[in-house]
Amino acid sequence: MIKITNLSKTYRNGKKAVDNLCIEIENGDMYGFIGHNGAGKTTTIKCITGILDFSEGDILIDGKSIKKEPLECKKIMAYIPDNPDIYESMTGIQYLNFISDIFNISKDIRQDRIKKYSNGFEISKNLGDLISSYSHGMKQKLAIIAALIHEPKILILDEPFTGLDPKAIHTLKEYMKELCEKGAAIFFSTHVLEVAEKLCNKVAIIKAGKLIKCGKTKEVTGDESLENLFLELVDNE
Repeated sequence: MIKITNLSKTYRNGKKAVDNLCIEIENGDMYGFIGHNGAGKTTTIKCITGILDFSEGDILIDGKSIKKEPLECKKIMAYIPDNPDIYESMTGIQYLNFISDIFNISKDIRQDRIKKYSNGFEISKNLGDLISSYSHGMKQKLAIIAALIHEPKILILDEPFTGLDPKAIHTLKEYMKELCEKGAAIFFSTHVLEVAEKLCNKVAIIKAGKLIKCGKTKEVTGDESLENLFLELVDNE
């Protein structure tokens, strides 16, 4: 579903944020992307979603290049950034209808999905309020609902649990599992290694832009916890 081949990204200041990265995410995968701050996780994610151009390599989304066919790729994708940046002059329901219009979701289907997800994240009563009045956590919930509303084949998340309360984290994890069971692929970065270990069937560990280990979670960790393995790898590399 996502094939990253020899991806490299160098910024104008000469810093190489991602260095010859190769990862493949298949249908049904819950894929955790792990690394310290500045390791290249967000840069990689922004390259996958077409926000950043990259100097070398390619990224195929369902067989199509994000560089050559970005619109076709984005039709089946949803992205949730670590900091929700949404139109604060809109109300919550206006924003969700705006996103639904972009993806040509019918009135009946959008109503059902808005009801399902807004009830799940307990913000139904706030959808008529201006987004500018929302807390960070509420904005994050709205961004998640907007991403889920067209049932993407690919869901990309950057630190998705940041700013969410424990109940919302549980709800999001259940929706992520639901998507994977339907055949979608999920790729997300996180610092919560315990969650990644329990939730993900595959993980990749990155340091200074380079992939240092990836594969099925149980095979990668062996007899160790993901946290201990991560600390050993980043200290020894």
